[in-house]
This record gives sequence, structure tokens and C-alpha cells, in this order.
Amino acid sequence: MLTHELKMKEKNNMELTIQAINFEATGKLKEFVEKKIKKLERFNDGIINADVVMRVVKPEAAKNKEVTVKLNLNNGEAFAEKVGDTFEEAVDLCAEALEKQIFKTKEKKRR
Repeated sequence: MLTHELKMKEKNNMELTIQAINFEATGKLKEFVEKKIKKLERFNDGIINADVVMRVVKPEAAKNKEVTVKLNLNNGEAFAEKVGDTFEEAVDLCAEALEKQIFKTKEKKRR
């Protein structure tokens, strides 16, 4: 199994870990993932760290790019796993799902 891992520490203490399993992620893809995950901080500044895992599930099939994202928050955690034709599509879907989870967590907290 081939795994490439990238760890970054952000200025507000969020740590971002990006893993590419069985392929080497390009710099452009890593930047895209970083940008999308950073945007989630607009909705919750209590993100402690984010773990992103990208893998190709079945190379011969369509929709074979799988992305999982786990956020550790001050008040819990959020998780999303999505599959798409491209890693960018799967990351977008994960970001949307996590955004919804963050909003739900905020609403519960306000009650």
C-alpha cells in the first residue's frame, strides 16, 4: 500500500492531514483540498484538526474516487465519506455534507 501524507498546521491551530492512498496527489489537488477544508472554518472556528483520506476504489469503474474527511471539533466531531468521478467532486460533496453537520451542531448548541 502506497500512502502519501501531508500535515499542515494553520495559524488558528487547526491541523490538516491529507493522505493519498495508492496514488500520489498533485500539488494542485492538495491545494484544492486545503482551500475547501479551510473554508469550513468560516462556519466553526472550533475545528481542532481535519483528516482527509483520498483513494481510488476500483480503477476500471466510473465514480471511483473516494474521499473521507473527519473533523475534530471543540464540541464533538463531524465525518463525511463521498465518492465521485474526480477527487475534486468528492471533496466538494464532503465539504457540503460537513457544512450541514456543522450548522446542525450549532443549532443544537443554541437550544
